[in-house]
Amino acid sequence: MITSLIKKEFQLEFRQKSTLGGVLVYVIGTIFVSALCFKGKLDKPTWNALFWVISLFTSVTISGKSFVKETGGQALFSYLYYNPRHFILAKTLYNMVFMLALSLVTFFFYGFFIKNEVENLPLFLMVLCLASSGLAGILSLMSAIAGKAGGSFAMMSILSFPVLMPLILVIIRLSKQAVDGIEWAGVSADLMVILLALNVLSVALSFLLFPYLWRD
Repeated sequence: MITSLIKKEFQLEFRQKSTLGGVLVYVIGTIFVSALCFKGKLDKPTWNALFWVISLFTSVTISGKSFVKETGGQALFSYLYYNPRHFILAKTLYNMVFMLALSLVTFFFYGFFIKNEVENLPLFLMVLCLASSGLAGILSLMSAIAGKAGGSFAMMSILSFPVLMPLILVIIRLSKQAVDGIEWAGVSADLMVILLALNVLSVALSFLLFPYLWRD
């Protein structure tokens, strides 16, 4: 059931190529304008901060529309046909995969237009994967809450900000270690455990809370 739901999400996404193209244009355009403004030269802290600002807004754009289509007849069909836990897990996993793919695209073009400052690339890619899944997990749940409350994209953004802050702080600190070239032995194990725990917590909360939203 979960596999078929994820497949359906991908089919719907790639059927609407204008939406996917709009996100790609936004990412590449933002990076290109940033490169022009900074003339392709940034110090490491600024490089790191700007990358995550772009990634954050991209993830909000992607995950924020998760439940936009779930209105009216489509919402009734999903309510009658799908298990709520399967439904939210499929939405969350889809957003995680999609967000990870776009994060890698963002990193590629960011390094292309602006000099790549990452010295410990494996660590940065690991943080990027965990950050993408964590952001997608939290934003999927917030999108569901905002959607069921009849709220807009703005409401989802407002609800998400305080919840995202701990995750963003951990991501920035870990990615800074990767940018600075900290060896694996010097990487903060506590921060890595916290990042993993936040990923697990976001999925667990969605799994536990969404059935209550589903019935409203």
